[in-house]
Amino acid sequence: MLIKEFCAENYTDIPKAIHAGAGRIELCDNLAVGGTTPSMGVIEEALLYAGEKQVPVMTMIRPRGGNFVYNDIELKIMENDLIHAKNAGTDGVVFGCLTEKNEVDEEALEMLLGNSEGLLTTFHMAFDALSKEEQFKTIDWFAQLGIDRILTHGGPLSTSIEENLPHLKELVDYAAGRLIILPGGGIHSGKVDKITAALGVNEAHGTKIVDF
Repeated sequence: MLIKEFCAENYTDIPKAIHAGAGRIELCDNLAVGGTTPSMGVIEEALLYAGEKQVPVMTMIRPRGGNFVYNDIELKIMENDLIHAKNAGTDGVVFGCLTEKNEVDEEALEMLLGNSEGLLTTFHMAFDALSKEEQFKTIDWFAQLGIDRILTHGGPLSTSIEENLPHLKELVDYAAGRLIILPGGGIHSGKVDKITAALGVNEAHGTKIVDF
């Protein structure tokens, strides 16, 4: 069973996307900058609708566009947003945090995970900023931490998903079921079956992953 995770900007398209076959929602605001935390009103309405349809919602926790290096105030904002989303009943949260050296910010990650108990967790495309060597180490570490999935394009967003299939396949094989490698970025409904078959995965992510 292929799970198509629809990346939704706000509430507007969620009913249509679920009707068209979206099996999970990643809920964001401001997709022009790659997605930021949606408002509480949006989160609550999305959860109400998707919950009735038994479709899980993953809420983006990201205080702004730009890079993934956050200061203490921004991390406090992320912590508060995460707690509010959890209290509202979100099924999961999506986040990513890096250091100036383009490595995972361990302290920030521990804080976010500490507040995510009982929720599904996705580390987003900040993963693609890591060196390839670092990506494999990070998979080992995330698997131990219990992070559920990593959303990755397999390379810079300026490249096509097809170009990145060899590296994505390496990541999938290396993860070996310890966590889910979730391919995303440029996967539309017409090629989702081909890409997931090539990678041997049963989940994919995108803004055009279903037709409506």
